[in-house]
Amino acid sequence: MKKERIFVFKTKPTIISHAAVVGKKEGEGPMGKEFDYIFEDSKAGQDSWEQSESRIHREAVTRAIKKSGYKNEDIDMIISGDLLDQCTGTAFSIKDLGIPFTGVYGACSTMALSMLVAATMTEAKLCTNTVAATSSHFCSAEKQFRMPLEYGGQRPPTAQWTATASGAVVVSDKGKGVKITSGLIGTIQDMGITDANNMGAAMAPAACDTISKYLKGTKTKPSDYDMILTGDLGVVGTELLLELLEKQESIDISGVHNDCGLMIYDLNEQDVNSGGSGCGCSGAVVCSNILRRMEEGELKKILFIGTGALLSAVSPLQSEPVPGIAHLVCLEA
Repeated sequence: MKKERIFVFKTKPTIISHAAVVGKKEGEGPMGKEFDYIFEDSKAGQDSWEQSESRIHREAVTRAIKKSGYKNEDIDMIISGDLLDQCTGTAFSIKDLGIPFTGVYGACSTMALSMLVAATMTEAKLCTNTVAATSSHFCSAEKQFRMPLEYGGQRPPTAQWTATASGAVVVSDKGKGVKITSGLIGTIQDMGITDANNMGAAMAPAACDTISKYLKGTKTKPSDYDMILTGDLGVVGTELLLELLEKQESIDISGVHNDCGLMIYDLNEQDVNSGGSGCGCSGAVVCSNILRRMEEGELKKILFIGTGALLSAVSPLQSEPVPGIAHLVCLEA
C-alpha cells in the first residue's frame, strides 16, 4: 500500500480530557463504574428518543470540556456525528453551545473518524482545542433502521444491541494525556451482506482490510501493541475478523484483540444477542475504560479501529448490500 495513506502526526495531538455518558442498561453492565454519568431514565427526561440522544450527547461534550479546564469559547471546533438522519442527534445537541461544528458520518466508526479529523486539524495547526465526539441510542436507532419498537419483533442471534451512550474527548496541541500518533482512513468493503441484523459480518472485512494495511504499512506486528481494539463487531464479527486475518493475511491478533461490543455488556446476563454496537458503544468504552487504563500506565500503545456499517433506513428495503468501513487511530500513553 502507499505509505502516505497512513497519517503520522509529528506533533502528537493530545487527548487532555474525556467523558462518557450512558443509559441505564449500559450502567448495569461490567463497565458501569467507569462512566462519568448514567441516565436511569432511557428518555433522559426528554419527550422523544431523538431528543434523549441529543441530551446524552450534550452531557458528554460539556463534561469533557469542563474536565479540560477550558470554556466553550476556548474550543475551536466540535467534530461529531451519530446514526440519525442528517446527524440531527449531534446537531440538536450542540446547537446552543456557540462552538463551530463539523459533522462527520462513519456509522459505528464515527468515534475513530472524529478523533482522526480532530488530530489532523491539530497537526495542521488549524485548531488548538477540538472536541471529537459521537453518540447513539438503542430506541432511536431501532426506530430508524429496523422496525417500530412497539412491534416487538424477535431479534436474531446475530443482532447487536445499539448502546445508549456517548463519548467525547478534547484534543489539544499541548498538555498532558494520551497521544494520537498515527491513523488510517479506511476503504469501503462490500461483501454482499444484505441482512440489517448482521452488522458484524458486514463490518469484519473492513476491519481486516484496515488492520492488515496498517500493520504492513508500518512494518509492525500485533505484539507491538498492548491492545488491538475494534468497535463494534460483537461476537459474530469478532470471530469473522480473526478468521479473515489469519486465513487471508497470515496475521494473528487473537492474543491482543478485544472489541467494545464485547466489553460494554455482560453477554450472558443482559440479553444483547451478539453484543453491543452503535456509535456510542465504542465512544463510551474508549472515553472511559481505555483512556483511563492508558493514563494509569496499564496500557501504553493501542490500535483503536472503529467499524461502521454504511446502510441507511432505505437501503435494506431496496435490497442493497451493507458496505463496511473501518478507521484506525494509534493511541500512545
